[in-house]
Amino acid sequence: MDKKVCMFVWNHFTNDARVLRECTALSEEGFSVDLICIHDPSDKNNLMYEKLNERFHVYRVQRYPSWLELSKRFLALCKQNIWILIATALIWCLAIFVWPIFTLIFTFLFLGVFKLKFGPVLVKANIFLRMVIRGCSKRYDIYHSNDLNTLPQGYICAKVRFKKKKLVYDSHEVQTSRTGYDNPIYGKLESFLLKKIDTMIVENDTRAKYNQELYGFYPNVIHNYPFKKDERDASVAPLHNMLNLPSNEKLLLYQGGIQTGRGLDKLIQAAPLFKEGTLVLIGDGKIKKDLIKMVEELKLSEKVKFIPKVPLAELPKYTRNAYIGFQVLNNVCFNHYSASSNKLFEYMMSGVPVVACNFPEIKKVVEGEKVGICIDSHNYQEIAEAVNTLLDDEQLRDRFSANCLRAKNKYNWEEEKEHFLQIYKKIS
Repeated sequence: MDKKVCMFVWNHFTNDARVLRECTALSEEGFSVDLICIHDPSDKNNLMYEKLNERFHVYRVQRYPSWLELSKRFLALCKQNIWILIATALIWCLAIFVWPIFTLIFTFLFLGVFKLKFGPVLVKANIFLRMVIRGCSKRYDIYHSNDLNTLPQGYICAKVRFKKKKLVYDSHEVQTSRTGYDNPIYGKLESFLLKKIDTMIVENDTRAKYNQELYGFYPNVIHNYPFKKDERDASVAPLHNMLNLPSNEKLLLYQGGIQTGRGLDKLIQAAPLFKEGTLVLIGDGKIKKDLIKMVEELKLSEKVKFIPKVPLAELPKYTRNAYIGFQVLNNVCFNHYSASSNKLFEYMMSGVPVVACNFPEIKKVVEGEKVGICIDSHNYQEIAEAVNTLLDDEQLRDRFSANCLRAKNKYNWEEEKEHFLQIYKKIS
């Protein structure tokens, strides 16, 4: 009988490379995989259901409660038709006299979603409940929770039942020391739930050792390596044309989330010191508007360019344009300090040398494989010096590029997935 896997992830599953690789590997090995994630109502391409192959299906749960979805649609109608708005106001006035308590509660909930702190809590509770309901809707053999924000869902579905099922905890981040997770409740929740799981996966050995010191056991290590690229596919996106740059302009590339703690402000500070080239940032995120404003204030609009996030499958076509790639995380938490970073390996797959932070896992690869230069990512002058070294010495840059293409035979998912599948074979 086929083993059925229910996997949870707390995102829209549009650019989650690790989860895509794991689900694909399981489906190709004969497991039937249902991935439960979150629907994005603002994205028309974000479908509620997708069939990625015969054994891999994606189910997105509704982000907002149904009553709220209907209310939002009704509000849109009210904005378009003044008579509907007037009729609604009259009905509400009547309702406050006939059903005062019910009307006030509904009004509080409705306004709370848009104006009060209560809103995000309600939305998260709705997503959580829908994930649990979907996870209990079929007879699964194994539940797989990606990160702490889906581990409670996995625990309820797998263990709060008469016939308990296997539970895999796949922690992509260091949950007790990461940006936005400062409340000690996260550590207490993880400590409690770790006693209920059947096996745990982390990204690298530095994080595994940290987990051992914290909880007393060494989890499985599955590195976040990308798929090995087909050498016959060398297509390149017309990035120079998109940015109105000459074809011989050297592109100095950052790709990934535009978020706090990724050293992007330091890259912009370093940009005026680059002897040549254009700094290009591909991606979206919370601080993008702030960085664009920073570029304008420093009068660097000709030196620094932004383009939106591109689909994961298309990203290598953009990466191949780069002369240098950046991975300059800042040491703002242990999660950053211990990172291996998927984008480091994505640069390597495309033969792009890197200027990277000198954190242990990243430094081990960059200096061990001789694919770039490690620097203090908090020092924009060091970043600029490393870039100028590679601009001045193209032979050194080309040697690093050749080393990248050799190293991709080692740091790829085709090799790593065998270790991942062994974990499932042990618990199946």
